[in-house]
Amino acid sequence: MEPARKVFEEMPERNCFVWSSMICGYCKKGDVEEARAIFDRIPVRNLVNWNSIISGYAQNGFCEEALELFAKMQTEGFEPDEVTIASVLSACAQLGLLDAGKEVHHMINRKGIQLNQFVLNALVDMYAKCGDLSNARLIFEGMPQRNNACWNAMISGFSIHGQSKEALEFFGRMEDSEETPDGITFLSVLSACAHGGFVNEGLEIFSKMENYGLAASIKHYGCLVDLLGRAGRLKEAHDLIKGMPMKPNDAVWGALLGACRIHLDMETAERVVEKVGTQDFNMHSGDDSHYVLLSNIYADSDRWEKAERLRMVMGNKGFQKTPGRSSIMLSNSESQFLAITR
Repeated sequence: MEPARKVFEEMPERNCFVWSSMICGYCKKGDVEEARAIFDRIPVRNLVNWNSIISGYAQNGFCEEALELFAKMQTEGFEPDEVTIASVLSACAQLGLLDAGKEVHHMINRKGIQLNQFVLNALVDMYAKCGDLSNARLIFEGMPQRNNACWNAMISGFSIHGQSKEALEFFGRMEDSEETPDGITFLSVLSACAHGGFVNEGLEIFSKMENYGLAASIKHYGCLVDLLGRAGRLKEAHDLIKGMPMKPNDAVWGALLGACRIHLDMETAERVVEKVGTQDFNMHSGDDSHYVLLSNIYADSDRWEKAERLRMVMGNKGFQKTPGRSSIMLSNSESQFLAITR
């Protein structure tokens, strides 16, 4: 963006596409603050400029800001188009705001906005992420064409909301369709298998990745460790970690330790901690999650002395347990609750 900014500042005149190009560039870089500064400098804005900043906010996870700008855009007399709607629906999906998403859906029908592939995908994704799987499926089944994005939205939605059989059903349908599963598809369906207890199905699906020319990432291996761990097959999970083509990260070890806690397998838990050491648990970053897990395993096994000793180690190292947070919607406003436990 540095050479782009230099050319931009030297231009005697700038049209709407120049302004939007700079906004999009900074958003792709993740610098939404600079993108907003550019947007605020535009002397006369048009819909392209509004879409650029709203889309950039949504893509970078600044969803509240995206919705605020969407409202401001309308108060200034601009009518949303397909690009605006797709970005706003994405923001609603990320925030889990089903009611707001439904209002946008009503707006689409009321204003006669074209239901192109991007808008339909965004609607499916919004309903699926917000848990309204009936509406998500209704829109999905009525789509004239389906790409990877809408298939993944449905499979992920079923997986996230505990409908593992439906996720497997849609994965089978996707395989029979003209669309090819990608890495995101496999992550979603493997997660569904883990939460649904479909161990054999999960192992078979994992083996299919090679057939589609996909290399399993550490996230796919993490799902497989979680799958085996939840089923109590801890030795297989541990052997899988040892045979991984890449170095296991905190999430992978955490999945195994979490399974050790569920099944009260102290032997495997202690062997893991002894083998990898705390340096592989990224403890220098202040992440005490694995210490907490091991301490809880000791406590669940009535080994209170070891549990307390581990908590003392955490205290001496200056680690503090991250407080949990919950939120609920009350009259379209969000209220957060802080839960602090020992």
